[in-house]
Amino acid sequence: MSTLTTEQPETVQALGVRFQRDRLTVELSDGREIGVPYRKLPWLSWLATATREERESWSIEPGGYAVYWDKLDDGIEVCHLLALQNLD
Repeated sequence: MSTLTTEQPETVQALGVRFQRDRLTVELSDGREIGVPYRKLPWLSWLATATREERESWSIEPGGYAVYWDKLDDGIEVCHLLALQNLD
Protein backbone atom coordinates (compact mmCIF):
# COMPACT_ATOMS: atom_id res chain seq x y z
CA MET A 1 0.00 0.00 0.00
CA SER A 2 1.42 3.37 -1.02
CA THR A 3 0.97 6.56 0.98
CA LEU A 4 2.60 8.78 -1.61
CA THR A 5 0.50 11.79 -2.55
CA THR A 6 0.92 14.25 -5.37
CA GLU A 7 -0.61 17.12 -3.41
CA GLN A 8 1.81 19.83 -2.36
CA PRO A 9 1.45 21.28 1.13
CA GLU A 10 0.20 24.86 1.23
CA THR A 11 3.05 27.32 1.33
CA VAL A 12 2.77 29.90 4.08
CA GLN A 13 3.65 33.39 2.91
CA ALA A 14 4.60 36.60 4.67
CA LEU A 15 1.97 39.31 4.25
CA GLY A 16 3.15 42.10 6.51
CA VAL A 17 5.58 43.23 9.19
CA ARG A 18 5.35 45.46 12.21
CA PHE A 19 7.65 46.46 15.04
CA GLN A 20 6.38 47.03 18.57
CA ARG A 21 9.02 47.95 21.11
CA ASP A 22 11.70 45.25 20.74
CA ARG A 23 9.48 42.75 18.93
CA LEU A 24 9.28 41.97 15.22
CA THR A 25 5.94 40.49 14.19
CA VAL A 26 5.35 38.92 10.78
CA GLU A 27 1.78 38.34 9.59
CA LEU A 28 1.37 35.06 7.68
CA SER A 29 -1.05 34.05 4.93
CA ASP A 30 -2.61 31.30 7.08
CA GLY A 31 -3.76 33.82 9.70
CA ARG A 32 -0.93 33.32 12.17
CA GLU A 33 1.42 35.99 13.39
CA ILE A 34 4.90 35.15 14.58
CA GLY A 35 6.62 37.58 16.91
CA VAL A 36 10.28 37.43 17.88
CA PRO A 37 12.36 39.57 20.23
CA TYR A 38 14.82 40.72 17.56
CA ARG A 39 17.18 42.42 20.04
CA LYS A 40 17.69 39.14 21.93
CA LEU A 41 18.42 36.90 18.94
CA PRO A 42 22.06 37.04 17.80
CA TRP A 43 21.15 36.17 14.19
CA LEU A 44 18.97 39.30 14.07
CA SER A 45 21.63 41.68 15.43
CA TRP A 46 21.54 43.52 12.10
CA LEU A 47 17.94 44.55 12.87
CA ALA A 48 18.81 45.51 16.44
CA THR A 49 21.49 47.96 15.29
CA ALA A 50 19.39 49.41 12.46
CA THR A 51 17.66 52.77 12.70
CA ARG A 52 13.89 52.96 12.93
CA GLU A 53 13.79 54.21 9.34
CA GLU A 54 15.87 51.25 8.15
CA ARG A 55 13.68 48.74 10.03
CA GLU A 56 10.50 50.22 8.56
CA SER A 57 11.81 50.00 4.99
CA TRP A 58 11.02 46.34 4.26
CA SER A 59 9.48 44.47 1.35
CA ILE A 60 8.01 41.02 0.81
CA GLU A 61 10.00 38.85 -1.57
CA PRO A 62 8.12 37.48 -4.61
CA GLY A 63 6.06 34.49 -3.52
CA GLY A 64 6.08 35.72 0.08
CA TYR A 65 8.85 33.36 1.17
CA ALA A 66 10.80 36.11 2.98
CA VAL A 67 10.87 39.67 4.23
CA TYR A 68 13.77 41.75 2.94
CA TRP A 69 15.31 45.03 4.08
CA ASP A 70 17.01 46.52 1.04
CA LYS A 71 18.77 49.29 3.00
CA LEU A 72 20.23 46.65 5.34
CA ASP A 73 20.92 44.10 2.60
CA ASP A 74 19.46 41.29 4.70
CA GLY A 75 16.21 39.47 5.31
CA ILE A 76 14.32 36.75 7.14
CA GLU A 77 12.81 33.69 5.52
CA VAL A 78 9.39 32.55 6.71
CA CYS A 79 10.68 28.98 7.18
CA HIS A 80 13.15 30.24 9.81
CA LEU A 81 10.40 31.99 11.72
CA LEU A 82 8.26 28.85 11.58
CA ALA A 83 11.18 26.78 12.89
CA LEU A 84 11.44 29.13 15.90
CA GLN A 85 7.75 28.66 16.61
CA ASN A 86 8.14 24.87 16.51
CA LEU A 87 10.77 25.04 19.27
CA ASP A 88 8.12 26.03 21.82
